[in-house]
Amino acid sequence: MGSSVRELAGATPVTRDRYVDLLRVASLAAVVLGHWLMAAVTPDGVGNLLAVVPALQPLTWLLQVMPVFFFVGGFSHALSYRSLLRKRPEATAGASPVSVYSAFLRARLQRLLRPTMVFVLVWGVAALLVQLLGGGGGLTGVTLRMVTQPLWFIGIYLAMVAFTPPLLKLHERYGWGAFAVLAGAAAAVDVLRFAAGVPYVEFLNFAFVWLAVHQLGFLRADGHLRLRRPALLAAGGLVTACALVAFGPYPLSMVGMPGEKVSNMAPPTLALLAHGLWLVGAVELLRAPAARLLERPRLWRTVVAANGVAMTAFLWHLTAMFGVYGAMLTLDVPLPEPASAAWWAQVPLRIALAAALTAGLVAAFRTFERPAPALPAQGHGPLAALGATLCLLGVLGLSMVGFNGLLDGRTALLIAIPVSAPAAVAMTLGGWLLVERAGRGAGVR
Repeated sequence: MGSSVRELAGATPVTRDRYVDLLRVASLAAVVLGHWLMAAVTPDGVGNLLAVVPALQPLTWLLQVMPVFFFVGGFSHALSYRSLLRKRPEATAGASPVSVYSAFLRARLQRLLRPTMVFVLVWGVAALLVQLLGGGGGLTGVTLRMVTQPLWFIGIYLAMVAFTPPLLKLHERYGWGAFAVLAGAAAAVDVLRFAAGVPYVEFLNFAFVWLAVHQLGFLRADGHLRLRRPALLAAGGLVTACALVAFGPYPLSMVGMPGEKVSNMAPPTLALLAHGLWLVGAVELLRAPAARLLERPRLWRTVVAANGVAMTAFLWHLTAMFGVYGAMLTLDVPLPEPASAAWWAQVPLRIALAAALTAGLVAAFRTFERPAPALPAQGHGPLAALGATLCLLGVLGLSMVGFNGLLDGRTALLIAIPVSAPAAVAMTLGGWLLVERAGRGAGVR
C-alpha cells in the first residue's frame, strides 16, 4: 500500500484543496478518540465519562466535530457533481439529468456503502451465532447493542448526498439565502418543539440542521468563506451557542447524555447548528497555515493514506474498543472506577490497544473501501433515489436498535415507526443493491 500512497500523493493536482482532505481525516479521528475517552466501562455495564464528571462537558465544544465532516462533505459533493455535469457531454452522451443523478449517487456512496455493508453483515452473522449459542449477556450484550451506534452518521450522510443536486441549485441561485432558509427552518422547529409542544416535529431537524451545515460546504466551494467571514462565523456561532445554552432549554453538552430530557444531538437542535457555525469558522481561520504544512510530502502522504481507510476505521473503532475491554475482563485485568486516578492512568494503554486492534481490523477490511471500476450502462434516477432512501432508513434504524435481541423481535422507534434489526438489515442491503444497479457504469470518482 505504501507505494500506491506515494504515487497517489505524488500525482495530486496543484488545484486540489489538501486542507479539505485533512479536515475529513481529522474530524473522524476526533470522533473516534472522543468515543474511546468517553466510554466508562465497568464489569456492570457501560457509562459515559461526561456523566460521571459533568465538569468535562465543555470539552464537547471541541470534540464534537461532526459538523466539520458534514461541512467538508458539502464542499466535496459540490465539486463532484459539477465535475460529472461537465464531463457528461463527452463521457455520457445522451444521458438525462436523472441518469447523471444516479451516477452521482453511486459514485459518492460506493466507498461509503461497501464497507458499511461488510460491517453490517459481519456483525449480523456474529450476533446470530452468539444468540443461537445462548449468549448475549453482560459486556457481549452491551457490545451487540452499542456497536452499531455510529451508523447514524452514515444515514445522515446518505441524505446529504441524495439532496446535493437540488440544494446545489438553490445555492447557485440564492447563495447565503439558501443557508438562511435552512437555518431559519431549524429555529422554527425548535420553537414548535419547545414553545408549542408539537410532537415529533423535532425530528425534522435531522434534515434542517445537518443540511444547513452541508450548505456551508457549498459556500466554501464557491469562495464565499473568505476575508473576514470565517471570523464572523466563528464569533457569531460561539456567542449564539453560549446564549442558547445559558438562556434556552438546551444542555451544555454537544453530545447526548444518558438520562437527559433534551439532547443537542438526537435530534439536533439550534444550539448544535450554532456550535457547527463556530467550528466551521474556526477551521477556516486555520486554513492558510495548515495548507502550508500540507505542502510537505511526508505529511501529505500520511493524509492520503488515512483518507483511504478512514471510513473503515470509523466503522470498526467501537468493535476494537469493546474487544479491548472484553480481553481485559477475560484476563481478570482490573477495571478501575471511572474517572479515578487509576482509571486515568490506564487511559493511554487502553487507547493504544484500541488503536492497534483498529489497525488490524482496517488491514482486514480496507479492501472494501477501495472504489470499484465503473461499468458501462445508463443510470436510473428513481431507482437510485429509492435505494438511497432504503439505505438511509436501514442504517438509522440499525444504529438505534443494535444487534442485541436479533432473534427476540426487539425494536426501536425510528421517528414514530418501530423497526427491528432484521428489518433494518434488509432495508440496508436492499437499498445498496438498488443504488448499485441504478448507477452502474456512469461512474465518476
